[in-house]
Amino acid sequence: MMDDRALVSNILEGNMQAFRLLIKQHERLVAHMIGRVVKNKEETEELCQDVFLRVYDKLSEFSFKSKLSTWIATIAYRHAINQIRKNKMLLTDIPEEDSFTNYFVEEVNPESVLMESDLDEFVLKLVDQLPPQYKIVLTLFHLDGMSYPEIGEVTGMPEGTVKSYLFRARNLLKEKVKHHLGKEEVL
Repeated sequence: MMDDRALVSNILEGNMQAFRLLIKQHERLVAHMIGRVVKNKEETEELCQDVFLRVYDKLSEFSFKSKLSTWIATIAYRHAINQIRKNKMLLTDIPEEDSFTNYFVEEVNPESVLMESDLDEFVLKLVDQLPPQYKIVLTLFHLDGMSYPEIGEVTGMPEGTVKSYLFRARNLLKEKVKHHLGKEEVL
C-alpha cells in the first residue's frame, strides 16, 4: 500500500490507477460523511462522486498540513452541508436539553429490528435519528476513528464543541437504547 505522499504524487503525475486507489481507500469515509447529512440514496451517491471529482481537481492544493483522510472528509462534509443549504434544509441550532427527544421522530420496534439484523445495525438506525451535528461527530469519532482535533478540522467546530456534542450524542443514544431494550449495560 502506498503512503499518502506517494499516492498524491502519482495522481498529480496522471496515474489514474493511483486515483482509483485513493477512491477505494476513502470511499467509506466519504459515504459516511455524506450519508450522515443527506438521506436520499441517489443524491448521496451523486454527491460522493462529486466529492471525488473535487478532490481530484483540488489535489494540487493539498499541502499535507493535515492527513489526507481529514482533508477529504472536510471536502465531503462541506459539500454535503452546501447541498443541504441549496435544498433549503438548513441545519438548525442545537435545541434545549428537554427537546432532544423531538429528534427521534420515527419509533423503532426493537424486536423487529433485532430479528432482521444484529444490535450494531439497530444502534446505527438509532444514530441516524440523532440531530445532524451529533451524527457527524459520533460517526467520525467511532466509525472513522478520528481524533477531536481532526473532527474539529473537518467540521469547523472548536474542540470543546466536538467533545460536548460527542458526550451529548452518546447520552442520547444510550437513553434511546435503554428505552427500547430496558438495559443500561448495552453501551
